[in-house]
Amino acid sequence: MPSFPSSRQRRLRRTPALRRLVRETHLAPSQLVLPVFVRAGANVRTPVAAMPGVDQTSVDEMLTDARRAEAAGVGGVLLFGIPERKDAEGSSAWDEHGPVQEGVRALKCECPGLVVMTDVCLCEYTDHGHCGVLRGGEVDNDATLELLAREAVSHARAGADVVAPSDMMDGRVRAIREALDAAGSSHTAILSYAAKYAGPFYGPFREAAESAPRFGDRRSYQMDGGNAEEALREALLDIDEGADMVMVKPAGPFLDVIHRVKTATQHPLAAYQVSGEYAMIQAAGERGWIDRDRVMMASLLSIRRAGADVIITYFATAAATLLGGDWD
Repeated sequence: MPSFPSSRQRRLRRTPALRRLVRETHLAPSQLVLPVFVRAGANVRTPVAAMPGVDQTSVDEMLTDARRAEAAGVGGVLLFGIPERKDAEGSSAWDEHGPVQEGVRALKCECPGLVVMTDVCLCEYTDHGHCGVLRGGEVDNDATLELLAREAVSHARAGADVVAPSDMMDGRVRAIREALDAAGSSHTAILSYAAKYAGPFYGPFREAAESAPRFGDRRSYQMDGGNAEEALREALLDIDEGADMVMVKPAGPFLDVIHRVKTATQHPLAAYQVSGEYAMIQAAGERGWIDRDRVMMASLLSIRRAGADVIITYFATAAATLLGGDWD
């Protein structure tokens, strides 16, 4: 027989130890962030039907979940608020005793090992469900900026480490940065949802956050799924305005965009594995169509491999727990 080529790629795949030794991309619990949905009250835990395993919780119940995440090594939590009252401008968003503000204060006392992030947007707080102030049936970009800044300052005063504007208004990063600095919160970081794409993957989230728009959709301010160059422009603009980190959302359908944004900016990059991605994996796992844990871990690793430094995922605690064991 002719001699076999001297290079045998399988040599380094023979055992788990060898595979771990030469692995190029690593996933760690500290790179994961757990989204939580907080509302007023006590002893409240309401399951989200479209997201099995995810609940709306009062602050005390949220702390139970946060402690579990912290114990598993999860890096942080991202708070979304569900107010008791909604109005046209979303004024509950900057209520000093709102669920996010109370949740932040509780987390800083009870879970000091977690980075506390807050979503800055108005869709959960407006009675029309859009991400800003309406004028003539359309979102008024510039009128919305001041309100987003007020919300961000309120979160920073409560103790948030990072505020994360998700509204996709032009100029909101600069407006928030200037407001934070003027309020004495120059230490508060901004994670900008720089490339947030419109599309069908957010349905379960809108049930969880009670934020579905009452009319129309969000395509006039969220990005078109066919555009990748635009994502680079958005990220670079936000960095220029003062963003400390930028985000691509959703993660799985836009791995190419994650890679391109990371390559172009070399800036800390987060990717959000959104509710639709979570729900599909969870539902298929419950039906026995897939091995949920293996698919979950494969999906998270692919997001890391694309270039994300931070992954926001509803699987954060489950994945961190596996990573803390003998998972391979």
